[in-house]
Amino acid sequence: MNIFEVLDTLGIEFQLLDHEAVFTVDQSRQLRIFDKLGGQPCKNLFLRNKRGEFFLLTLPADKHADLKSVAKSLQLSRLSFASEDELSTILNLHAGSVTPLGIVNDTQRKVRLIIDAELAGKKLLLHPNTNTATISIAFDDLIKLIRHTRHEFSTVNLQTNLPTSTTLNAKSD
Repeated sequence: MNIFEVLDTLGIEFQLLDHEAVFTVDQSRQLRIFDKLGGQPCKNLFLRNKRGEFFLLTLPADKHADLKSVAKSLQLSRLSFASEDELSTILNLHAGSVTPLGIVNDTQRKVRLIIDAELAGKKLLLHPNTNTATISIAFDDLIKLIRHTRHEFSTVNLQTNLPTSTTLNAKSD
């Protein structure tokens, strides 16, 4: 599914910057992508637990992700990285392009999103389902997209690792 069509349909404003392919936050910094767009750079981790449940963790790019603490705070079994095959099959994404915007491709709603509460109220810098571009999108608009796709999500304070809110089977506004 074309993410730009979905954003337009929902009336979500964004800024787009096309660039050469980047696979890490450090590569994005070297190209000064974050400086050109302005906003909070994010890193995104596609995870799974032993039960075969999938999660996409979004947090500030400079923040450490303690997967053991995140799993414990959400009462989940141990989290580990999902395979590239699972990433491709479920979100139609590839390594280096992981993004919460990929949920538009998850029509079976297999993925639950976990978002660091520190991102609330900020402009987020995310890949639009490809690592050859970056967009700036408001946090509230990301939540609007998640609700539109009816994915489950949680916001978590990763400093204390305590859930701040949880929405299950989010409904469209």
